[in-house]
Amino acid sequence: MAKQGREYGGALDQLLELTMLLSADMERGLGELGLTGPRTHLLWVVHHQGPSTQRVLADALGVSARNITGLVDALVDTGFVTREPHPTDRRATLVSLTKHGATVMTQMAADHAELAEGLFGGLGPRQFGAFVTTMTTVLDELRRRVEEAR
Repeated sequence: MAKQGREYGGALDQLLELTMLLSADMERGLGELGLTGPRTHLLWVVHHQGPSTQRVLADALGVSARNITGLVDALVDTGFVTREPHPTDRRATLVSLTKHGATVMTQMAADHAELAEGLFGGLGPRQFGAFVTTMTTVLDELRRRVEEAR
């Protein structure tokens, strides 16, 4: 059992290193664009869902309306999004990507595809399938624990 525990500890060390490397790379890349993680998350949601109300964005990001207002304000100020009147609800506004925001998000998606190819392209189909299955199991357990801790 002790040996197995050490093996698990090594796996956790590798997950921690992976997390740190991905985080450092993400912060560097986003910093070059003048973005932060939360701002990019908002952009990613609008990129995939299309123009959205701030309420929808707050729910998608799991943050308060006040927090979304600050994120949207910063993204408007830096030219990534606009606020437009909602076509059917006079009380709401829609947050939409600007041309600059859409260009950045399209490039980001291409960069992700390139990174995925670089990281996983050398794996055979069975090895990649096993990796995906293992990651799914680990992520499901982590999500369960995080939710349980709330």
